Amino acid sequence: MVELRDAFTLLHPAIAIFFVFPLIGMVVNLAWQTRQRRLQTKAGDKSKIPPVVGGEHNRLGNWLTAAVVGVALLGLAHPIIKNILTNQLISKEPFQVLFIALMFCLTIASLVFLYQAKQRLWRGVFATLTGAGLVILGCQDGVFRRTNEWYWSHYYIGLTAAMLMIFSLAIAPAIYKDKTHRWRIAHTVLNCIALLLFIGQGMTGTRDLLEIPLSWQEQYIYQCDFANKTCPTPTPPKG
Repeated sequence: MVELRDAFTLLHPAIAIFFVFPLIGMVVNLAWQTRQRRLQTKAGDKSKIPPVVGGEHNRLGNWLTAAVVGVALLGLAHPIIKNILTNQLISKEPFQVLFIALMFCLTIASLVFLYQAKQRLWRGVFATLTGAGLVILGCQDGVFRRTNEWYWSHYYIGLTAAMLMIFSLAIAPAIYKDKTHRWRIAHTVLNCIALLLFIGQGMTGTRDLLEIPLSWQEQYIYQCDFANKTCPTPTPPKG
């Protein structure tokens, strides 16, 4: 039977699989339809694509940003809480634990305020605060970052993708007001990069799941030399 803490390990990838990635597919499909309709209309043709696709793309894009930031916070929360409980930081470092809790609350609050903000200045402020919160939480002990292989790290790729989503949300109103289409081009290019990063997340996430031992296996698995890919020779059973 899977223990409760092992089940919590699966929350982050499970939500990403059954909610975030299907949402990415829908947003990409709507983005493509929106672009095709715009090009057809610009050419003077009557498009068969309904005009609501643009609004639906924007609405689901907003949901996608919330989902990506939310699943990133969940992915950070699990190892951070595990580190706090394992090292009994609540009694040893209560101010550090309070700081971490406040950072989670402030990051979520900043994202909520970003959705509500209308002025460009405040959208920039709350987007910056949301991104800063993710970075600060990602620097906490317990988070596995694979810094020596940052270019193939689930943490760094995910953090970059989340930042791009936050930026896309922050500039969304400017896209519709900009007659030069510079913000629209920036939005398209950055989100194409984000799409590639999400593909990388699917690959690195699967790899990392293979490397995470169950709770009862940890004391044995962590005796292994991961750099040289060797483990101690097990003691043969008696009898």
